[in-house]
Amino acid sequence: MTDITIGADISKDHIDLHSLPDGETLKVANDRKGFAAIVRWIGTKDVERIVYEPTGAYHKAFERFMMVQGVALSKVNPRLARRFAQATGRLAKTDRIDAALLARYGTLLEPRLLQASAQIHNDLKELHMARLALIKDRTAAKNRAKNLSNPLLKRHNGDRLRQVERQIKAVDDAIMALIAEDANLKARFDILVSIPGLSQVTAFTLLIEMPELGELDEKAAAALAGLAPMSRQSGRWTGRAFIAGGRAIVRQALYMPALAACRFNPDLSVKYDQLKTAGKAPKVAITAIMRKLIVLANALLRKKQKWVPKMA
Repeated sequence: MTDITIGADISKDHIDLHSLPDGETLKVANDRKGFAAIVRWIGTKDVERIVYEPTGAYHKAFERFMMVQGVALSKVNPRLARRFAQATGRLAKTDRIDAALLARYGTLLEPRLLQASAQIHNDLKELHMARLALIKDRTAAKNRAKNLSNPLLKRHNGDRLRQVERQIKAVDDAIMALIAEDANLKARFDILVSIPGLSQVTAFTLLIEMPELGELDEKAAAALAGLAPMSRQSGRWTGRAFIAGGRAIVRQALYMPALAACRFNPDLSVKYDQLKTAGKAPKVAITAIMRKLIVLANALLRKKQKWVPKMA
């Protein structure tokens, strides 16, 4: 039988679906009745994957329902899906067209399938987004404190700061509790915190924001984090390489650990000194250490072993 790939364009009220290679289409409501209709429509078809884009809160119930039903899902980056559409010359954008393009995207590129632990990752992601928002609130409150002179406002700002700190701790505890409940996540977390310079916060940030770690090769891991230098060359001209794209949250999480690694990680501190001696700017050297950290984390997770110092 021919494998079927289905594209699903998810909006607030409806889901448009397009099946390839048979070209069948379906439109259902974005609710449990609609999800059940999709499962009946699939029937005995040999569905390889349903390809869809994350759409804020609108895709979560669909994703959870299909995971429970055992349907293979691929969640793709909307920016990449749109660039694929532009590359195929399809500039028009409707729900039906988007569903067909997602099906074609899945057929040609075979995007990564969601793991069975997708629901716990969704919960972790939601908690982490809340944590990042609280960090911004804390920074804003600290900045306001520098300019306040009214006693009442100073007291209110201090109360807000203490409240935010309590909420951050509560979120951190909830994240750690979820990680502890999953044996695989706990094992991966223990590997990451074994690396000198990586704190618990950095470790769970990497697990949440870069779940592909351990399944990638060295170059792909660095590129996904946005830490791989992009070459620029045309004819005889060669421009200066620089990092671009990737996941900004991962880079931000690695900056302070890289600073710590430059001092306390025996292997990476040597590499940092070599870069500085070679005349590299401090920012370039720090970026190189960040890249080394993500590559190291990926390698250890792939081998399922904790960090150990190299023997002299």
